[in-house]
Amino acid sequence: MCGSYNSSTMVIKKKIIIVFLCTVITLMLTVCDNSKEKVNFIQPSPTSSYLNHDDSAKYVGMPTCKGCHPKIYNTFIETGMGKSFDVAGRKKSSADFTSATIHDKAGDFNYKAFLHNDSLYFKEYRTDKNDTIHSRTEQVNFIIGSGQHTNSHIQNVNGYLTQMPMTYYTQKKHWDLPPGFEKGFNTHFTRKIGLECMTCHNGFPDFVMGSENKYRSVPQGIDCERCHGPGSIHVNQRRSLPIVDTSKYIDYSIVNPSKLSVDLQFDICQRCHLQGNAVLKNEKSFYDFKPGKKLSDYISVFLPKYKNADEEFIMASHADRLKQCMCFIKSIQKAENKNSLKPYKNAMTCITCHNPHVSVQKTNKNIFNHACTNCHKPGGKSSLNCTEKKVIAEKLEKINAHEDQKINCVSCHMPASGATDIPHVSVHDHFIRKPLTRTQKEKIKTFLGLFSINEKNPDRLTKAKAYINQYDKFEQNPSYLDSAEQLLKINPAKNSHEQIKTLIQVYFTKHDFKQILFYVNELGEDKCIKQLVKPSYDNSDAWTCYRIAEAYYNTGNYPNAVKWFKQSIQLAPYNLDFRNKMGSAFAAINDTKAAISEFEFVLSENPKHVSACTNLGFIKLQQGFPAEAIRLYSIALKLDPDYEPLLLNLAGYYAFQKDKQQAIFFLKKILSKNPGNQKAKMALQQVNTLL
Repeated sequence: MCGSYNSSTMVIKKKIIIVFLCTVITLMLTVCDNSKEKVNFIQPSPTSSYLNHDDSAKYVGMPTCKGCHPKIYNTFIETGMGKSFDVAGRKKSSADFTSATIHDKAGDFNYKAFLHNDSLYFKEYRTDKNDTIHSRTEQVNFIIGSGQHTNSHIQNVNGYLTQMPMTYYTQKKHWDLPPGFEKGFNTHFTRKIGLECMTCHNGFPDFVMGSENKYRSVPQGIDCERCHGPGSIHVNQRRSLPIVDTSKYIDYSIVNPSKLSVDLQFDICQRCHLQGNAVLKNEKSFYDFKPGKKLSDYISVFLPKYKNADEEFIMASHADRLKQCMCFIKSIQKAENKNSLKPYKNAMTCITCHNPHVSVQKTNKNIFNHACTNCHKPGGKSSLNCTEKKVIAEKLEKINAHEDQKINCVSCHMPASGATDIPHVSVHDHFIRKPLTRTQKEKIKTFLGLFSINEKNPDRLTKAKAYINQYDKFEQNPSYLDSAEQLLKINPAKNSHEQIKTLIQVYFTKHDFKQILFYVNELGEDKCIKQLVKPSYDNSDAWTCYRIAEAYYNTGNYPNAVKWFKQSIQLAPYNLDFRNKMGSAFAAINDTKAAISEFEFVLSENPKHVSACTNLGFIKLQQGFPAEAIRLYSIALKLDPDYEPLLLNLAGYYAFQKDKQQAIFFLKKILSKNPGNQKAKMALQQVNTLL
């Protein structure tokens, strides 16, 4: 009978439990005495997850791994991953400083890199008739990149990390602007290094929630746990339980990529070697993916695809390119036994050619050739007796090269060429195939669309986000926003919360503020503000609040703008641009005290925030403190001599001082760079009329 209670039965059960516990204790004592003896554990089923997938598993750091795996550690720290990120200094830098000066023609800035003692500095300066009219020197805090291809440089201001305007391209021993800083897009010292960048180029950082680029601390290089997952459970088990015989069984306390299926193994590499247009799945972050899990559950990575552009590829497209080649496609057909101990053995994956624990620079070149000859055996179906081999053999015979050296498959079938996204670098194309003829290369390429590389059928929302990202981050083609809008344009009443947020992002990017407010009013403003309350690493709700606030601000409804800016800051208190704009909204409703508080907070967090410095100077001038205003303006001018709102404010300051010549100087400076600035044109007319 359900719910009945039998006391005698419970006594028996208690005795059984006591006996069982005694047995467990005995077994545990035996384990402690034989901790080094290999035993064969009963393994979880193939569908069981690894123990370190659990949220209780913590990251322990590479020094802990070194304790048991010193040999692997010593070779791994010499790899590109091991050298991916470190404190800036002479030892970390791969650069040549004998000719470390570059010129940004579009912005008319010069840059010089130099070492002082063991510290690295960049000087930004501008000259006019051999006179220096602008000079700014900043210390480099971190170097990102192993030096195999590049060294890029990071500044740390109170935990806020930004990219600096010089990169050293090691293959050509050449200093130049970083990728994306060219052709008038030089952001000087302000390009934010967010989680997406940091979690590919480094180990997992201690990120400040509610910011875009603030960190409590950052690791010094990609570490073991990026490919093996958090190690706390593994460490605890190895300290207290017998060693698993991994030649026969899987140790489920930690992920060993070689024991994963082909797809899951690829996903580990694709997390970073499939860089492109990464779209996070709903409520996921760049922290969430763990080795052994399916990447597409967390991130969908899109790339633009073109007809007749097979020879073009981006720097970190290794996985995408490899999956297009017949070597990979044919090998997958052989990898049918997914329950084997090492499923990848019958298929081609990244570790077919690469040992992730050993630097490519220190890998014998014959290892790569042997990876080819293991399948393409001489005299077999895929014989090596090809034209390429014959030509290479004839060339190398003159120097009596060893037979292995005569076979150089990579040079022809994986040719090195430039990447489309990073200048001055040469990388091997991982699309293995016969060399293309000139005719094949010269075909006209046609855009086919954005395609997810790691997910077969992404949903409409994910695709829409991909098109928005493509516009925001890579190429300002209006058709991308139109594509996103078409994917999302469903009756708003039936749309999901996430779809509405994405639609608002589309209209914000299009500067269609009235359409944003139409959606807000349709759904109900109070209802919207109650729904947008979730803090997250990507600040998704905070950004939506900010975009709605901007819509009110740009249509003149400043009180509502303040309300929505407050909501955005509540969710993202360390997004300094949000706070700076809220300060402007407070100023617009004449709440000077609140405006000053916001600007001062921004400058206490980041004294190099040019816009906050400019805005606070303007308020000080309004309050009748011209000396404080010009002090703040002078700080901002040293940081960015071309910031147009600052130059307008300086013109206003000198007009206030009745210095017509200086007022006209700053207004003409704006118009020399941007002839279409209407505010500067009107101000120039007023200055000429009034003074």
